Amino acid sequence: MLPSRRFLPSTSLLVAFEAASRTGSVTAAARELDLTQSAVSRQIKALEEQLGVELFVRERQTVRLTLAGDGYAREIREALRRISSASLNLRANPHGGTLNLAILPTFGTRWLAPRLGSFLAANPGVMINLVTRLSPFDFRLDSIDAAIHFGHAHWPGAELTFLMSEKTVPACSPEFRTRHLINAAQDLLEAPLLHLTTRPDAWERWFADNGVSFQSVHGMLFDQFATAAQAATAGLGVALLPTFLIQDELKRGDLVAAVDRETESSGHYYLAYPPERADYAPLLAFRAWIIREAAI
Repeated sequence: MLPSRRFLPSTSLLVAFEAASRTGSVTAAARELDLTQSAVSRQIKALEEQLGVELFVRERQTVRLTLAGDGYAREIREALRRISSASLNLRANPHGGTLNLAILPTFGTRWLAPRLGSFLAANPGVMINLVTRLSPFDFRLDSIDAAIHFGHAHWPGAELTFLMSEKTVPACSPEFRTRHLINAAQDLLEAPLLHLTTRPDAWERWFADNGVSFQSVHGMLFDQFATAAQAATAGLGVALLPTFLIQDELKRGDLVAAVDRETESSGHYYLAYPPERADYAPLLAFRAWIIREAAI
């Protein structure tokens, strides 16, 4: 149930307040909104009177948010963004549902995107919007319906559906393997290693799993598999890469296994979503589809 109407200011008042809070100027806000300065001032004053709280400190030609106004501006800005996003989604797809899906960048571009055509063909009324998220977030604070998650089966406030496991291989260019005389797992200790920031202990785990003693491992850091794979292809080092994400490079010979030691990752891929969206029709259709695709 919505709160009392007196706590629901009109959108025009909120838009004027947000513009002035962001620009720090009533004049700039009026220019942005194509209104007069006095009209914006009246709207802000009306909002303050409705809330019973002073939102700005007036200083000559500028306005400065009060402490209360600053916190309110942050929440209102996000609320307006979500309203705008919902309206844009509805306009883009007025006859079907929209699924806002957060993806891991390389998984999204190399595994999910090439397969999405079959889902859209089977569900012509559903539109999917893809956004990138590298780590778990609070579904309550974002207009996201579901997300692809890698790791352990834990995401506060979300339900998780298992999709697939993952195997990784130490990959490098053929020339790099020859130049560094790599023949066994132990030899990798003497080679430049490429690390992923979201999996900082991956190499330590790999060496331990393969019975290789080490003091420490260092090397270049990357925030995405795609850039790490490109760096490995360019001969900058050896990267621990999921085999299903580098199939094309392996087939072309751009990348090879530095040593033939494929290992299974401790984490898995999941579809995460808030419990209140579990019965949302577009999500139900997508969940059934991606489970089938992941099993192939």
